[in-house]
Amino acid sequence: MAILLFAAGVCGLQSMALLPPAATLAWTAAVSTAVLAAAFHLRRRSPLPARLLVGLAAIACGFLWAAWRAELRLADELPAAWEGRDVVVRGRVADLPQRLEEGVRFTFSVETVEPGADGLQPQVPADILLSWYRRRPKEAEFAAEDAAQTAEPLMPQRAGELWQLTIRLKRPHGFVNPNGFDYEAWLLQRGIRATGYVRASGGNQLLAAEGGGFMAWIHGLRGEVRDRFLAALPDAPYAGVLVALVVGDQRAIPNAQWDVFRNTGITHLVAISGMHVSLFALLAGGALGFVWRRVPWLVLRLPARKAAAVAALVGGVAYGLLAGLGLPVQRALVMLAVLAVGLMLGREVAPSRVLALALLGVLLADPWAVLAPGFWLSFGAVATILLVASGRLGIRRGGWREATRLQLGITLTLLPALLALFQSFSVVAPLANAVAIPAISFLVTPLALLAAVVPLEALLQLAHWFMVITMIPVDWLAVSPWALWQQAVPPLALIVAGTGATAVLLLPRGAGGKLAAVAVLIALLSWRPARPQEGEFWLTVLDLGNGLSVHVQTARHDLLYDAGPPYGPAADAGSRGVLPYLSGLGVQRLDLLLLSHDDMDHIGGAEAVLAGMRVEAAMASETLPLLLTAGLPVRRCEAGLEWSWDGVAFEVLHPQPGQAPARRNNDDSCVVRISATGGSALLVGDIEARAEAALVGRLGDALASELIVAAHHGSRSSSTARFVDSVLPEAVLFSSGYRNPYGHPHPAVWARWQEAGARNWRTDEQGALIARMQHSGLTVQAMRELRPRYWHAR
Repeated sequence: MAILLFAAGVCGLQSMALLPPAATLAWTAAVSTAVLAAAFHLRRRSPLPARLLVGLAAIACGFLWAAWRAELRLADELPAAWEGRDVVVRGRVADLPQRLEEGVRFTFSVETVEPGADGLQPQVPADILLSWYRRRPKEAEFAAEDAAQTAEPLMPQRAGELWQLTIRLKRPHGFVNPNGFDYEAWLLQRGIRATGYVRASGGNQLLAAEGGGFMAWIHGLRGEVRDRFLAALPDAPYAGVLVALVVGDQRAIPNAQWDVFRNTGITHLVAISGMHVSLFALLAGGALGFVWRRVPWLVLRLPARKAAAVAALVGGVAYGLLAGLGLPVQRALVMLAVLAVGLMLGREVAPSRVLALALLGVLLADPWAVLAPGFWLSFGAVATILLVASGRLGIRRGGWREATRLQLGITLTLLPALLALFQSFSVVAPLANAVAIPAISFLVTPLALLAAVVPLEALLQLAHWFMVITMIPVDWLAVSPWALWQQAVPPLALIVAGTGATAVLLLPRGAGGKLAAVAVLIALLSWRPARPQEGEFWLTVLDLGNGLSVHVQTARHDLLYDAGPPYGPAADAGSRGVLPYLSGLGVQRLDLLLLSHDDMDHIGGAEAVLAGMRVEAAMASETLPLLLTAGLPVRRCEAGLEWSWDGVAFEVLHPQPGQAPARRNNDDSCVVRISATGGSALLVGDIEARAEAALVGRLGDALASELIVAAHHGSRSSSTARFVDSVLPEAVLFSSGYRNPYGHPHPAVWARWQEAGARNWRTDEQGALIARMQHSGLTVQAMRELRPRYWHAR
């Protein structure tokens, strides 16, 4: 119990908006020490008060430990003054480089930093994440006439390489959207305190191809195995899965396969988890124990059981190192170490204590582990296995019945957590896992590991063949319309109640409370979030970088205005931001997808939205092939179009019917006014001065609205003085990227709206912006203010 309370203290710290001041921490430590002393004094005379005091001290210790570690990590920071400036650093590639179509990304451990041109010494964090992009053809064309100068530069190939690089850095910054991925927390957990890119013209040099110590050698070995697998299976569909199972690098698995794994609930099988490590450790320990028992002089010196425990731990550590020591692997190794130490000391360790000690070990090593979904899922799954498989919840059965009961128990227990973390769970997971667990765990993974040690292509081909056969029924399950249950994120109280209900349902027959538990689960699965009332609308500008996507919600309808920018060949705002946001709200269909114009920062995520969300109709001011190929009813966006949803009026104000295309397509952006009883809002895309003048000339003061999403992200080519004076809003929402190269929003534009009496909001500093036009009027909230965390903007 004390360890669980320690974990509660860690969770409490990780949910704070600001770290407590040093004085508060000092007082907390002093009081905790006094409480522990009092508990020690009362342990015999008053056991219950003593336990309560120990519990309070455990919570305080968890809080203090996480706070101390956070202070140390945040102290290793990049000063704001050094963002975006050239810095010359020397250091080593710290991990397996990630190969991209446009270059390479890698973690870099800084050893020395050269003084700047002004003689000042830059302060650079110890670990940074760098991207090195190949030169674009135009840049290479004008770089030099000499072909040697236009050749592709040498880039990092393996861990341990020593480089001198000229880089530009920025402080950790990610998008903050409702139910979105917290990139800043992800960086903090990994100790990466700045991100940036390598300057192609910076005189970068490879100083040494080898070195870096033991872990660099391990990462180099991982890279060699990865390259060998991919070279041996160049066109094999599941080559990336085999690489992931052996070295933990999942980046060669296509997105389409991840969708299949998610829909069938077998993602844990293709990511190296505690199950893989435990299985390999069991095989290593079992093999040594089998030999050890048959050699009498070995048994006389060390019992076979203890030798097998040591072998299991060594085998697990070896596999964990090859897999890159990810967080699930670390948790499994802690559990293995506890078991092995217990056996070596001749003490039987209860499974519940093993799990508790593993929890303590993980939190001592990484207090940010509680921020990772895998932390909750892995410990939840192991706890369920211990409860079900130990026979404490009923009569133990053998064979397929026990396996079926175990799989159903895990599926049921993790259901609330899956809804909270991913807004979905796989209905077909028990069936898919019944097929995939034996095949991947006992055939595919052992063969792939053997192929890593014995370089025979036949072993890889056989492992891949088994993977192909395994995926045939899994693929069939994945495409079934009932494979995946999706809904909005339930409130925390309902998630906790649902978790308790699943535990009650696992109790033996005859235990009470099961009808109540079923009722709680029905409430959990039927929960729906609030929506606007009739005659109201909610408008959310998503935080997606220097692009635009706006979700408009009425009582029973949903509109998406633009879909954000692309982020590269394999990622875009649609898949990374828009779809997770809509899924978290429980939106399962869009009544209208409106694309203002064809600039990529507005339509870059549209293809992903069309593929991942049911869309009833589309509208655009220009002919967009992606809408035509989607087979949707598509209307041209023209002034005069009107419709009404749930007491909310929508009116297209621009462009005019029959209007010739503008010289700059920004001025062809679809302008929509949304009107409700509490006020109106304007969505204006990227219109510039010419289109603004036309709108003012036609409508004048009739443009007046309580809310506007600023044109062209706040560019100085938009938001002219006449237009601002005509709109005169209460609030202006700017969609802009952090440190974007265009300087959006322009200071003059910001000041112009401010002088007109509006309050300005911006996504780059405040996250997603949520405006609610209610009967009582307009309210605006920002996600970084609604859900602040101490690592944001640090």
